[in-house]
Amino acid sequence: MTDRIRLMVVDDHPMWRTGVARDLAEAGYDVVATTGEGRQAVRIAGATRPDVVVLDLQLPDISGVEVVRGLRAALPDVRVLMLSASGEQQSVLDAVKAGAAGYLLKSAAPDEFLAAVARTAAGEAVFTPGLAGLVLGEYRRLAAASDPGPPALTERETEVLRLVAKGLSYKQIAERLGVSHRTVQNHVQNTLGKLQLHNRVELTRYAIEQGLD
Repeated sequence: MTDRIRLMVVDDHPMWRTGVARDLAEAGYDVVATTGEGRQAVRIAGATRPDVVVLDLQLPDISGVEVVRGLRAALPDVRVLMLSASGEQQSVLDAVKAGAAGYLLKSAAPDEFLAAVARTAAGEAVFTPGLAGLVLGEYRRLAAASDPGPPALTERETEVLRLVAKGLSYKQIAERLGVSHRTVQNHVQNTLGKLQLHNRVELTRYAIEQGLD
């Protein structure tokens, strides 16, 4: 059913850890290791190479977030499903930013937990209902913050771009602006470089999209 996906369970509560490992094994997974310490988890993962790590957020030595970073550094393709008794927003966001594939509350029902593990192993992002919207909102915020927007053009470059979009030739633009043909060409080349475009057609399309025509 699961093609013997390799799992590691990391939780500092022995009874819970043992129970989860048993349930996963009964569901057809290959539980390659269990541990209750974060640093040990990173070391063991390097040797056992699990496909998925079921990881408690609160551990006695280092935080689950630190473990995620260590796991992802050692095994870039590993999928980490965080488990926690807390749905505190910052904990969720910290885990996701560190590289966790999902975040599930420990209050989840057994079938919900097994479904989350299966989806995590399949490459999906899994979150307790109510947390998905939080994570999506944070992704959008980070994307907006990291997007610098279109490169800034000088006033003259913008003016030349507007005239290019109107269909004027370089000679006509030069006459209208009272500059040389070479100067117009230089402005166009600089603008192409800034916008990472390749020719006048792409430049005209960009100008139209920006409402410069």
